[in-house]
Amino acid sequence: MKKVFQLKAIAGFVIALLISTVAFAQKGKMVASPRDSVSGKVHGANISINYGSPSVKGRKIYGGLQPYDKMWRAGANEATKFTTDKDIMVEGKKLPAGSYSFFVTPGEKEFTITFNSQTGQWGIKGGGAANEDPAKDVVVATVMPKTVDMTERLKYVITAKGFELVWDTTSIPVSIK
Repeated sequence: MKKVFQLKAIAGFVIALLISTVAFAQKGKMVASPRDSVSGKVHGANISINYGSPSVKGRKIYGGLQPYDKMWRAGANEATKFTTDKDIMVEGKKLPAGSYSFFVTPGEKEFTITFNSQTGQWGIKGGGAANEDPAKDVVVATVMPKTVDMTERLKYVITAKGFELVWDTTSIPVSIK
């Protein structure tokens, strides 16, 4: 009887160990592109950006991992969320106060940025296309990327003129007024 109890106790311990190992392994996968956020004030508007922050890891980013002319969620995992508490002008176009999903379409010479009114969705569909409904696009504009020093982890920076998405050796500046 005592041996049966000991075997059941050992079996229970082994099962608990296996379950916790699987749980920690799943958690570790999410750390590869941790969530991050940045906030600040631009021309009187409070701006916040919440995004997944992947790393370069030796990969070619624009024209490689993020193909040219293919819309991308501008971060990892869930679509990047941009929030403003006041109406603003983004690249000369009106963006009403509220929250938006932010997408980027890289090009060889210029990038297209898109603010979409649908929020809370996963960033991509099953086939890898951006999870963006064009009927809900609020602002679509073209911006000129610039070359910067290498930045391993994707980040957003609030500036006096707007914000920038910085990753690899590319900065994508977005003007806000």
